[in-house]
Amino acid sequence: MNIPPLSRQQVRRVDQIAIDEYGIPGVVLMENAGRGAAEATNVIAPQGDVVILAGKGNNAGDGYVIARHLELLQRNVRIVSLVDPKSLSGDALINAKVANVSDIKIIVANDEAALRQACDGAAVILDCLLGTGATGPLREPFSTAVRVANECKSTRIAIDVPTGLDCDSGKHGDPTFQADHTLTFVAAKRGFANAPRYVGKVQIVAIGVPRKLINRIAKSSSNDI
Repeated sequence: MNIPPLSRQQVRRVDQIAIDEYGIPGVVLMENAGRGAAEATNVIAPQGDVVILAGKGNNAGDGYVIARHLELLQRNVRIVSLVDPKSLSGDALINAKVANVSDIKIIVANDEAALRQACDGAAVILDCLLGTGATGPLREPFSTAVRVANECKSTRIAIDVPTGLDCDSGKHGDPTFQADHTLTFVAAKRGFANAPRYVGKVQIVAIGVPRKLINRIAKSSSNDI
């Protein structure tokens, strides 16, 4: 059975059931997601410096995991965070702390000049700013970060969903991260079909949840979950 595109609510439900019913800790799901995204990035990304734009929440946590695994794959990587990593919480904070003690370069940049300097010379930019839960127009400093990234002559890769894109409808704001590739977790999202300009080539990255669970959620309607 091919996995159909899922809604924001459905992918949230996959995560929650995996944690509550299957006993898979959230930090394990994040580790699996980040490692899979790093391995995919290493295949599709050109050689050169990799910049990971990190925001807040679990999408940022994914970015810290990705950085660690890219370093293991001998890629030159730096994290450019729009927030103080100490302000993160939960699984994202755990992985930010791991990246810090691993001596992965972390730059806090929340204004345009700092962002441009941090992204200068990047061969690849990964968008780990906001995840599937984000809706509505982007606020600062996220809107500036997306504009700067879009202006860079780099290969752009969105992690899970391009920042600024509504994953259910495919509606895009101004600005929206223009990805050459989107590495999305569990399944494609429903809105991707309406936004080829922003998602680029979509690749699904598994996070270790059982196929039985994914099939269960894929067959359910919004009323069922």
